[in-house]
Amino acid sequence: MLEGLLPEAVAVAELFGSVAGVELFEQEAEAVAGAAEQRRREFGSVRLCARRALARLGVEPRPLVPRGSGPEWARRAPRWPEGVVGSMTHCAGYHAAAVALAESVAALGVDGEPDEPLSDDVRRLITLPEERPVLQRLGAAHPGVHWDRLLFSAKESVYKAWFPLTGRWLDFDQCAITPDPDHGTFTAALKVPGPVVGGVRLDRFDGRWRAGHGLLVTAVVIPVPTSERGG
Repeated sequence: MLEGLLPEAVAVAELFGSVAGVELFEQEAEAVAGAAEQRRREFGSVRLCARRALARLGVEPRPLVPRGSGPEWARRAPRWPEGVVGSMTHCAGYHAAAVALAESVAALGVDGEPDEPLSDDVRRLITLPEERPVLQRLGAAHPGVHWDRLLFSAKESVYKAWFPLTGRWLDFDQCAITPDPDHGTFTAALKVPGPVVGGVRLDRFDGRWRAGHGLLVTAVVIPVPTSERGG
């Protein structure tokens, strides 16, 4: 799903399903010592993906411990090794991680979701008024994708790329997603001042998406400007 969706600078590893009994570092095991079996299995499986992706960058295995502070997503997000940026995601039947060297990628976010409709309450919560007619048109023209779930996933990927750059919460009504059904891309127009990367303030994020295997995946990559890269 994510393989081939991201630039060459980003290493990806995926699992369709989960793996029981993944060997964890002591610090990781402590982080989920009191968790339910399903949570421990998800935790281990997505870290297995992360270790495989890091190995593709030449980074040795090391503990990936949750941050433990900030909003809920930030508390669960791992502390990546120095010089690495990354993102993890998991849903029923799918685990994935994407990582890159910070010298070439400033931030990235990936998200996987079941290709299923949202409830009416959740749809109202996560959409802006200008997004709703777009979803209706997409649903009529391209009924093979649950566009409300895709929009939710895109906002999750945007937030995962946003937070490491800003340290601030980004609410669902603070960015507007416009999917492109023909090219597998989307734009996220920020409704609040965006992060500064390479001396330029970003007012939008660009992303990509893919549907298949009963899943939707989305990804956002914020590259380091060429002029800012070492060497």
